[in-house]
Amino acid sequence: MSSTSTNFSSLPAGMTNASSKPAINLLRGWPNGSLLPVSLIKEAATTALSDPSIAYDGLVYGADEGYPPAREAIAEWLTSFYNPSKPIEAERICLNGGASQSLGCMLNVYTEPSSTLNIWLVAPAYMLVFRIFEDAGFSDKMRAVPEDEDGIDIAYLRQEILKSEENAGKDTTTPRYKPHRDRAKVYRHVVYCVPTFSNPSSRTMSLHQRRDLVRLAREFDVLLVCDDVYDFLQWPTASPDTKLVETLKTSHLPRLVDIDRELDGGADRKGADGFGNVVSNGTFSKLAGPGLRSGWIEGTAKFSYGVSQAGIQRSGGAPSQLTSTYLTRLLQTGQLQHHIQTVLRPAYATRYSLMASAIKEHLLPLGFTMPQPDREVVGGYFIWLGLPETLNGEELTQRCQDEESLVIAPGSIFEVPGDESARFERSVRLCFAFEEEENLGEGVRRIGDVVEMMLESGEGPCGEYVVVERGHKDDTKLQGFM
Repeated sequence: MSSTSTNFSSLPAGMTNASSKPAINLLRGWPNGSLLPVSLIKEAATTALSDPSIAYDGLVYGADEGYPPAREAIAEWLTSFYNPSKPIEAERICLNGGASQSLGCMLNVYTEPSSTLNIWLVAPAYMLVFRIFEDAGFSDKMRAVPEDEDGIDIAYLRQEILKSEENAGKDTTTPRYKPHRDRAKVYRHVVYCVPTFSNPSSRTMSLHQRRDLVRLAREFDVLLVCDDVYDFLQWPTASPDTKLVETLKTSHLPRLVDIDRELDGGADRKGADGFGNVVSNGTFSKLAGPGLRSGWIEGTAKFSYGVSQAGIQRSGGAPSQLTSTYLTRLLQTGQLQHHIQTVLRPAYATRYSLMASAIKEHLLPLGFTMPQPDREVVGGYFIWLGLPETLNGEELTQRCQDEESLVIAPGSIFEVPGDESARFERSVRLCFAFEEEENLGEGVRRIGDVVEMMLESGEGPCGEYVVVERGHKDDTKLQGFM
């Protein structure tokens, strides 16, 4: 296998390469600059810093669980959006520095490399999460669970968990490196997933799969870590019309954390330990700006308290203390909710429609495929594409960069390191959130041009272009392209 690697950072926006065409980046998972609520954040910051009591609270050490008014505002906001059977209490919320930092914190508290048997990742999986699990001591315990059209292959997951349990046996002599802590526990398994508008596959997990997954988690002492980061960004497939998208309400599936709270008595049912089996990992990165570095987790009150008592959190209190005061005002005034409803959703609906229409015109006739093509509600940042049978995603990615100044993400970077069972060399991921609108259709057209040339010349996967060696994925070059 060749060691030649695609240099994703060689084509920043506005630059060109040897093809002399304006560069287009359909890999970078950032919000377009025009969608950032700069003026709203400026006003919120000015207001917070102009009030001595709020400014003081924001600039000193805060509560371990996070700024109390922010926790209350988030709880009310989530209750209004998801409409669960009972209101979400602030004690279920713990603030953090964003979804990635939160995941690392949770692994510190609720896992033990010698006792947690496996990390199960629904694959294709978000590529920058791999290093977080590696740093937590699970480099040889990451396992892929394939998606199906309902979002996850539950039967496969059950089968593989049973195998791992049989191999591990009931040996209680395994050394433990973390002391017993009443504030925490060690889960036997962890499942990582993005249930709604997944990154990268854009699939949404069905309701019956969500319920089955929660039941399985309870059966095998699994912690389900759900990155619920795109739920607020959804719209009807059939209508990109701005005014209509602003007013239409889409059907929100209950989150796995909601199901775990309500199903068969929740974490308070007989025999349960109170920690629950699901945590919802949320962030403001896709809604107000990644640079805010602020987010939250929601779980049972017992689980959230355990996260707040992690050493890296308790030493100084929750991260993003000052930023939390700005976000509190944005939520209490409804400004962030209004921005999501009247700016983000319509803009992303338009962007999705532009890219999807171009895909239907230029790529589907060539043999490309899209997952869950008949769904009525779409959202998130990404579109996942299956390639014609003879093509290879890594080669297509390289050809697009070399010949068309176009950066896209090959499916292979979303493969779980060390697990050969789920391969995605015949897939690519496109992002419609970052590039200017006029470039979205043009980028897809360029992909079609490259593919037509490859198909006409009879080219197949030549194996000469390798993004990274399998099992040794270096995500350094991917920083900034999430």
